[in-house]
Amino acid sequence: MMTTGDAALRLGIDLGGSKIELVALDDCGRVLLRRRRPTPGGSYRETVAAIGGLVAAAEQDLGQRGSVGVGIPGAESTVDGTVKNANSTWLIGQALRDDLQALLQREVRLANDANCFALSEATDGAAEGAETVFGVILGTGVGGGIVVRGRVLAGANRVAGEWGHNPLPLPDEESLPPAPCYCGRCGCVETWLSGPALAADHLRHGGEALTAPQIASHASDGDAACQATLRRYERRLAKALAVVVNILDPDAIVLGGGLSNIDRLYQSVPQLWQRHIFSDVVQTRLLRNRHGDSSGVRGAAWLWNVD
Repeated sequence: MMTTGDAALRLGIDLGGSKIELVALDDCGRVLLRRRRPTPGGSYRETVAAIGGLVAAAEQDLGQRGSVGVGIPGAESTVDGTVKNANSTWLIGQALRDDLQALLQREVRLANDANCFALSEATDGAAEGAETVFGVILGTGVGGGIVVRGRVLAGANRVAGEWGHNPLPLPDEESLPPAPCYCGRCGCVETWLSGPALAADHLRHGGEALTAPQIASHASDGDAACQATLRRYERRLAKALAVVVNILDPDAIVLGGGLSNIDRLYQSVPQLWQRHIFSDVVQTRLLRNRHGDSSGVRGAAWLWNVD
């Protein structure tokens, strides 16, 4: 089996529930090629074959063999290396790394997709140069990843950064009972801070049935109900991120996912988290991502940036 850690060509794969994206980067992070195709949902064998096909086609077009990193919607078990905690359930229990290595005939690096996002933004993104970075995904779900000195911190159980499945702190401030989460617990951060959670909160407080982007847009136009919904969201986000600061004390927190496009978060949340952080001064920066939807796939490619 060939090890390609020193290859100039880095191929990143973002394995999502609806699409598989490939990007080819050179050593400076320039995009040489980008491809997408639908994910064969429900079929593990077809998913592996689809990744293999994307890699083969990219290398043929570029005339070069590259390293391969893959971001997955889950993690690898420390017991047997199979995939766990994946919302793309057909991956669970499968030896994805082994199967890809056998197919591609080289070493393959895998990481959680939120870890890939954090690595991208720490390498050449919004938090470039920061020593400790916490990357946050605020979208259909809520996730997080940690990068320290340019390296992903996976953790002993491969769940480092999974703040979305901790309870929202200070629940006594909330007038609503904690909602059930798909993980089997109640009141997880994800049930308060995901896009669907924001929309549901707006509806519960007497608002219209709106999506998260619509709520943000209406709030910008002066809609009082939408502004109130965003104030509740900002307060909850500030409390949840304050716990991260108290434990990890990162130099920068970078927001990603659809809700990261809400401009007001970057001013309001740092003002609100101060009272929950155990420090007289908070130096942590709250940043908007630089690479947008491309951060995950770029981070997968950068898994080969350090050995």
